[in-house]
Amino acid sequence: MGILSFLKKRKKHKRPTCAAVIAAAGSSTRMGQDKLLMFLDDAPVIVHTMLAFEQCDLVDKIILVTRSDMIVDMNSLCRDYGLSKVTDIISGGENRSQSVLKGVIAAGDAEYVMIHDGARPLVSEEVIADTFNAAVEFGAAAPGVRVKDTIKIVKGDLVTSTPDRDSLVAVQTPQVFYTGLIKGALSRALENNESFSDDCAAVEAIGMSVHITKGDYRNIKITTQEDYITACALISGEVLV
Repeated sequence: MGILSFLKKRKKHKRPTCAAVIAAAGSSTRMGQDKLLMFLDDAPVIVHTMLAFEQCDLVDKIILVTRSDMIVDMNSLCRDYGLSKVTDIISGGENRSQSVLKGVIAAGDAEYVMIHDGARPLVSEEVIADTFNAAVEFGAAAPGVRVKDTIKIVKGDLVTSTPDRDSLVAVQTPQVFYTGLIKGALSRALENNESFSDDCAAVEAIGMSVHITKGDYRNIKITTQEDYITACALISGEVLV
């Protein structure tokens, strides 16, 4: 049975099962400290991220992929903050694609997986739901927002071209996939010794399309100190986007 036939058949039945895979195995080198443990309002960044999926009715379980030296700390956080949907806390691989594949495999028989950056703590339930629903219909979906700045393609320090801004989208997470699709795409990447910083790219590499849903400018990824300051202002209500 093809993916589209499977998806159409699923529409006639109850909601497909879904696991959230939280990618949190990075080194935070640009931040200078572990950004996932920095407090945002009343809890660490990674706790806010997991709570977004803990509180979402579409999510049946959460797989947290982290560094091996953080497993004990993450276990403690899950216990302290009552994160009951977290079924597995596993160590990541050598790169993002390997880490996410380990998470997808740990998701077991979940029909769909939501892959989300651990450093995106402000994701809304609306963004999660819209992306999930699109993935159920199309097989692969990701939220995106229109690029505000003019983008230049450069070589060295010289501009080579200026792409049409209307055709550009900044892609966010969660990126949601039919599990068999993303597992196959990431397995192919592993076989070919490839790594993708964006999980949609793995699906695109095997010739499949990804549906873009409406993202949220508040759904920022905390990478630098400036991002962290912005997130603090957003969560406190000092800044509206």
